[in-house]
Amino acid sequence: MNYSTGVVLVLAAGVFWSFIPIGVRSFEHADIWQILLYRSLGVLPFTLLLIHLLSERNAVHALRSAGISGFTGALGLVVAYSAGVAAVRLTSIANAAFLFATAPFLSAILAWLVLHEPIRRTTAVAIFIALGGISLMVADSVSSGNWIGDLMGLMSAIGFAVFTVALRAGKQRDSLPVVFLGALLTMIFAGAMAVTIGIGLQITTPELILALSLGAFVLGVGMTLCTFGSRVVPAAELALLCMTEVVFAPIWAWLFLQEVPAATVLLGGSIVVGAIVINALSGVRR
Repeated sequence: MNYSTGVVLVLAAGVFWSFIPIGVRSFEHADIWQILLYRSLGVLPFTLLLIHLLSERNAVHALRSAGISGFTGALGLVVAYSAGVAAVRLTSIANAAFLFATAPFLSAILAWLVLHEPIRRTTAVAIFIALGGISLMVADSVSSGNWIGDLMGLMSAIGFAVFTVALRAGKQRDSLPVVFLGALLTMIFAGAMAVTIGIGLQITTPELILALSLGAFVLGVGMTLCTFGSRVVPAAELALLCMTEVVFAPIWAWLFLQEVPAATVLLGGSIVVGAIVINALSGVRR
């Protein structure tokens, strides 16, 4: 695979992921925990097949090699997936998408705290710029009563940051086993929550098919494209190329759900995206 093909794959991965929020909003009856349960179930066979093919048909060894750092990263994904679905249900899709995009900055801060990795000067400036954009978005949500959804969006970004730093701490070369463990733990956690709060596990057949499809095709295919693309695309460029997810998610919400974000949300989100672009371009030059 050449570099150009890798770029196209990563761009396409972001486009696939951008459909997840409107997919989650399409459920009329299923609860958040039920959506998480069956979406995670859809991810499992797809991910396991990939691990089997890419690990020279030794998936069990690949999963065992994840170790403590892999398990920690999987727990981060449980938080990221759970809070992410809640954010999409409790705040605007634009708010959620822009807040998810702060994960690279949170990863840099967490890596500085845990791994003692230095934060580049450009990254530090970009973080402060992004904080200004986040403040605008959160202020709008507080005034409209959607601040809990924004909090869930930030929690999801923190979960992805834990996932990223755990991989780096354990020097994990392949993220797929950790993604599999994350989906498995999320499925168990969501199922336990659904039973505990009394909503049960049963959902309608159309919504079951939708949840499984979101996991296997939208999330799973996007993950596959990004996994292969990242093998030839430098890490510094991934954050920039994956911006297709953040750009298209609000567009789909406007086209299919007639959800128009407030002007302050667009302004704040643009500031966050601008900060990410500045940081990514700086990393590319390095």
